[in-house]
Amino acid sequence: MADVNLSKAVRSNLLSLQSTASSMAKTQERLATGLKVNSALDNPTNFFTAASLNSRASDMASLLDSMSNGIKTIEAADNGLSSITKTVESMQSTLRQARQDKSFKTTSYAVDSTTIGTSSVKTLSFEGGAVGSSPVSINLNTTSSAATPATVAGSVAVADDTALQAFAGQTLTLTSGTNTTSFAITNTSTKAELETALSSAGFTAAFDSGTNELGITRADGANFTGSGAAATSLGVATTSTDGVAAVTGAVKTVDALVTEINGNSSLKDKIRASNDNGKLRIENLSTESLEVTGVGSDGEVDGTAGTSEIGGNEVRKNLAKQFNELRDQLDKLADDASFNGINLLRGDKLKLTFNETGTSTIDIQAKDSDGDATSINNTSLGITSVQDSDLDSDASIDAKLGKLGDALGTLRSQSSAFGSNLSIVQNRQDFTKNMINTLETGAANLTLADTNEEAANLLALQTRQQLSSTALSMASQADQAVLRLF
Repeated sequence: MADVNLSKAVRSNLLSLQSTASSMAKTQERLATGLKVNSALDNPTNFFTAASLNSRASDMASLLDSMSNGIKTIEAADNGLSSITKTVESMQSTLRQARQDKSFKTTSYAVDSTTIGTSSVKTLSFEGGAVGSSPVSINLNTTSSAATPATVAGSVAVADDTALQAFAGQTLTLTSGTNTTSFAITNTSTKAELETALSSAGFTAAFDSGTNELGITRADGANFTGSGAAATSLGVATTSTDGVAAVTGAVKTVDALVTEINGNSSLKDKIRASNDNGKLRIENLSTESLEVTGVGSDGEVDGTAGTSEIGGNEVRKNLAKQFNELRDQLDKLADDASFNGINLLRGDKLKLTFNETGTSTIDIQAKDSDGDATSINNTSLGITSVQDSDLDSDASIDAKLGKLGDALGTLRSQSSAFGSNLSIVQNRQDFTKNMINTLETGAANLTLADTNEEAANLLALQTRQQLSSTALSMASQADQAVLRLF
């Protein structure tokens, strides 16, 4: 095909139209995308700088999710601490209520002076309650002289355990009134075992260091008889005759008994005695029942083997149960204070990263006063369960209250530490959001188009295009003027 030659005017107007069309296309692209830099060809420096800023903003945005989860984990731990604190405060309230309660059971006994008499020592003993399993006795008489021990000396020398074992198969029996004890000698018996067995029944067995003969003594002065094959073999099958019982004075008055009971160190803060219109009033300062021995079937103190029971403080006993129920809930609250599998109250560690390079982090974990990792539970707080007897005395309750006070201090300290950690994470979260906004705004400033400016440019280009089209049309008409010659 032959080349077509255009006139200078047509060619000039055509190039102008092409340039205007190209500018319009670029302007329309900027309006459509909102960016003045759509590729590296538009502005390499701005394009790559904006890409770097947006990339960093994206990396930091990915950290916000972990920060948000971290905040919720700390909030879950704080919720647990708040509930545990309220539980410990309830436990304090329970103990204070127990301390204020004084509904201890009491019983008043008349003193039967006639039955007590003055011929022998009679006692009033207390067992159980806060006193314990070892009875504590109080003499009902004023003793003027001690008893003379009753003794029986054997006539057979027993130099060592082997000599004693020579009587294997024989039994030594000792009887003092209604008190009887027996010791069966075997081929493995020892002198020490014989001494222990007899002493548990009120007898004292001793081997003379010079003659090695067996001597038996009863310190209360009651006469006794030795019987059995071994008694005959050892030469103690006789009746003691030198025992003299203690000589006693008058029966103590109620006031004297009150003074002696309240002054006894083994009974102090365990029972309390008082004079109730001439009767001996005993108050059981315990949650457990107290057994009083030396009370007759008629309910009067007479020094006999009869017993009477004084009930325990039921209010304090029930409060001990309430305390333990609250204590059980404390550990359950700590177990449930987890979020997304992390429980700070159980010693788990929460690690949060604050920047895209991983050089800024924080480790959040419950710690003790020494800075070592710990968990929050009854054991770490030093809160132990209570027995009914723990609420017997005010001093014991005060000690428990002291432990709870220390536990509250630990809880508040840990709550403060978590609060500080939460503040740090929230501040970093806000900082990260602001940094993301700064980075994205900076990137936008480098690449975003001014839509007002681009719209004005498009309007100008459209006007120029119309003018160029008109100019091209006029130039074409000038070329057609030659046709008029034909």
